[in-house]
Amino acid sequence: MKKNIAIIMGGFSSEYQISLKSGNVVYKHLPKEKYNAYRIHIFKDKWVYVNDDEKEFPIDRNDFSVTINSEKITFDAVFNAIHGTPGEDGYMQAYFALLGIPQSSCDFYQAALTFNKRDLLATLKPYGIKTAVSYYINEGDAVDTKAIVSKVGLPCFVKANKAGSSFGVSKVHTEDKLEEAINVAFKEDDEIIIESFLSGTEVSVGVINYKNETTVLPITEIVSENDFFDYEAKYLGKSKEITPARISEIQEKNVRATAKKIYEVLKMKGFSRSEFIFIEDEPFLLEVNTVPGLTEASILPQQAAIAGISLTELFDNAITMALK
Repeated sequence: MKKNIAIIMGGFSSEYQISLKSGNVVYKHLPKEKYNAYRIHIFKDKWVYVNDDEKEFPIDRNDFSVTINSEKITFDAVFNAIHGTPGEDGYMQAYFALLGIPQSSCDFYQAALTFNKRDLLATLKPYGIKTAVSYYINEGDAVDTKAIVSKVGLPCFVKANKAGSSFGVSKVHTEDKLEEAINVAFKEDDEIIIESFLSGTEVSVGVINYKNETTVLPITEIVSENDFFDYEAKYLGKSKEITPARISEIQEKNVRATAKKIYEVLKMKGFSRSEFIFIEDEPFLLEVNTVPGLTEASILPQQAAIAGISLTELFDNAITMALK
């Protein structure tokens, strides 16, 4: 008997349009002979099932069910394709845990932790994971630009602490531009992390639970046409994503070991994609994404393809692991 799978997409953040694209790719590639797939749009003002005719049916949030033509549909598992809140920060994971519905991404604690850049880096530091020098500001704090420059130097990166797809991120070259960048970041979050600039090769490393094994996918080198790997570089073609990355054997060995260690130390499940910059042969962690882009052009699916894993196999495995 085929399983009913809800593919949740959308969300409350600036990433909702990217999430809709990811969710539709999952819907397209989930094997129809195994699953009845349902596209579920999650927005602040509505939760709805959207059928192939774009007709909407409201979701009953009491048990995450939908009624279609007087028939109540419940779900055996959920495929999480929501980037940002509430799909990548733990809210949806906790909701499904309370309802007892398996879902494809990591558990709620890991989602909340990895979504908070400051907390993630602090948690991993005792395990020897190298990171940039950082400075924290919360909304309402006095901004001391001289203290910031003294600690992290210039250029530096100003980032919203809890946001993805490079929303709220600025590269700052001079002290007089710091406050402007801080205001941009505060549009996305009420917490900010300011990090020292790391000059080196940037790579993205996908790690997944594939057939019950922690699997590090082929590494992608990021070469941005812009000043850094910003939204345009990620989604508007202003970058080159080279898989496998043009790095040395020792760099590859080190970053694969570090990415796998992070996945296992945090007791992750499902997908993860970690970003690193090499300083000589050592990888410095930038962030961990637990609901990475899943379109045909996204980095993790590219890596899976190089590893011989099709989108159908990738998504089918995610559901299989969730159901186990």
